[in-house]
Amino acid sequence: QVQLVESGGDLVQAGGSLRLSCAASGRTFDTYAMGWFRQAPGKERELVAALSRSSRNIYYIKSVKGRFTISRSGAENTVSLQMDNLQPEDTALYYCAMTTGGRWDYVYKSSGEYNYWGQGTQVTVSS
Repeated sequence: QVQLVESGGDLVQAGGSLRLSCAASGRTFDTYAMGWFRQAPGKERELVAALSRSSRNIYYIKSVKGRFTISRSGAENTVSLQMDNLQPEDTALYYCAMTTGGRWDYVYKSSGEYNYWGQGTQVTVSS
């Protein structure tokens, strides 16, 4: 059984930074495609960033490009999301997700393609 646990959410001022981490138990991240999603109150869950199994391909939504960085550490069995220059519109509950999809260089963008989810970590950005 895979469990994903996020950490790192906090309250920060606009322009600040946070680093979210997602730790796995039961299975390593080394060969699985990963994604970070977020859901703000009253809005649908959206993909923020995603990493292919190979780590060669990365996707970011337009609004976070140049500010957020997704990365994985096989040795530490974690996937991180570095978030810089945070803005109030980044306020949301952030989830990490893992897919057992077999495509090596493919970035999975649909939430329905992800098999495992963490419980979420809250990011609040004040103006």
